[in-house]
Amino acid sequence: MKKLSELVDFVSGSPQFRITESFDEQAPLYNFYSQTDLSDDLVGLVSSDNDNKQIRTLDKVNTLCPKDVVFSLTSGTASLVREVHKNYLYTQNYVKLDSKDNIDSKYLVYLLNENKAIRKQLMMGLQGSQVLKYTLRQLKELEIPKPPSIEKQKNIGNVYFNLLRLRALRNRVAESEKVILLKRLEEVTTNE
Repeated sequence: MKKLSELVDFVSGSPQFRITESFDEQAPLYNFYSQTDLSDDLVGLVSSDNDNKQIRTLDKVNTLCPKDVVFSLTSGTASLVREVHKNYLYTQNYVKLDSKDNIDSKYLVYLLNENKAIRKQLMMGLQGSQVLKYTLRQLKELEIPKPPSIEKQKNIGNVYFNLLRLRALRNRVAESEKVILLKRLEEVTTNE
């Protein structure tokens, strides 16, 4: 067993309340990375209903790159950032995990999201009375089982992401079928 802090470096998101908005048109415009973005990245789809907040600022802020592993301190979910979310600003609700050891990014996401022992550690350390939130300290202290060979890690990570994408696509199809059937039922009932 190793602590997660031995396998990755942690880069916390920019504190949102400290970012000074600029009204200079030349200032960079950033989209805020959201929970919807993280969920989309996890399944490889794009939600049509996502309306990202934006800010113009001259401040130095933390942004995401494709293939970064990001962990949400509010949902306790990890994902791999896709190209579509390149240069998105991430706030203090997220932590970027930079692998420094022999651990595959997709495998790391799989472990954090699905490993029963890790999930139990996360649940035991939840903080907050009304709003439950995970902490950076808790994340650093997670005990991670010895990973298999890098080749096995890559296979496991790829199968995991393919499984999530397939499930999301099936859900979309089922939702579309439901909408079509409800529309037909509505037409039948209004034609009587």
